[in-house]
Amino acid sequence: MIHFVLLIVCAVAIYLSCEWFVNAVEWLGERLNVGKMAVGTILAAFGTALPESVVTLVAVTTGADEEARNIGVGAAMGGPLALATIAYGVTGAVLLLKRREDRALALQETGMPPGHGPADEALGNEKDMKRLAKDQKWFLPIFIVKVALGLVTFAFKPALGLLFFATYAVYFWREIRGEDDEDDEEAELDPLKFQPEKSAPDSWAVVAQTLLTVVIIFFASQLFVKQLHAIGPILGLSAAVTALLLSPVATELPEIMNAVIWVRQGKTKLALANISGAMMIQATVPSGLGLLFTTWQFDGALLWSGLITMAAIVYLLLTMRAHKLTPARLTVAAAFYAVFAIGLVPILS
Repeated sequence: MIHFVLLIVCAVAIYLSCEWFVNAVEWLGERLNVGKMAVGTILAAFGTALPESVVTLVAVTTGADEEARNIGVGAAMGGPLALATIAYGVTGAVLLLKRREDRALALQETGMPPGHGPADEALGNEKDMKRLAKDQKWFLPIFIVKVALGLVTFAFKPALGLLFFATYAVYFWREIRGEDDEDDEEAELDPLKFQPEKSAPDSWAVVAQTLLTVVIIFFASQLFVKQLHAIGPILGLSAAVTALLLSPVATELPEIMNAVIWVRQGKTKLALANISGAMMIQATVPSGLGLLFTTWQFDGALLWSGLITMAAIVYLLLTMRAHKLTPARLTVAAAFYAVFAIGLVPILS
């Protein structure tokens, strides 16, 4: 019983910490004078990707044997899978709910419904779709190379881990130096939680709130994962199923919470940018660590997770290219995780 209670407490702690985190990181972006989308793709993604990146680092560098170090390989593959499916799916579902609420409010206030239904309005115009697709076009070829390397063996493969770090450095520089297009969805920043009475908070308060919330998110996420591993056997789930199905969702919980908060605030592009930015980190940094410190060899389950991740991204890219990405179609991304779960049963049997 205590594990279920701790699970709920950790989830609440992560959500509340993420509320304070997104509040702080928006002010941090303003202080650093970075583009609004870079706040999501770089600053927020870096903070929320910390838990799973540390899991990979600890596993691959301190594992007692190859099997223990391969836990990091599983984390490096599970993170992108959860983001490409569950995170986008949850974001789509929250967008649906918010649009229905907005529609009901408009109907109540004016007696006339909006021009579009809540599910059939695309998430932006053609320019917006290109911006949303840009990160996915970066992610997909990197991820394909990442999976391909798990199927082959050659002498200098570990050294290729450095190329993954270099790739993220290029992406980082592009995002920080990039200029945002005109964006009318971003409202005025809310007062900093640490200094609610100030319209322009002190820089030390912005940094302090950012660091404190990252620390809380990190430890709450780790405790959340431990509770899942304890609850798995109680529910009759094997350790392998818990590690491959539940742990990735748990470690990506901060990104999901951030997306929910930003969508509720009407900042959909920031929500999507946070997910795509975290995916770029997951495609490069943990993979580089895995290549450097493990054999980076995939079994059937890891290969299956890679194929489902690529399928989900291709689906999203096709809908973006057709300028038909709606909340309902974004929600469909979660179905790919269900396909992964179903296909995992015979693989682990």
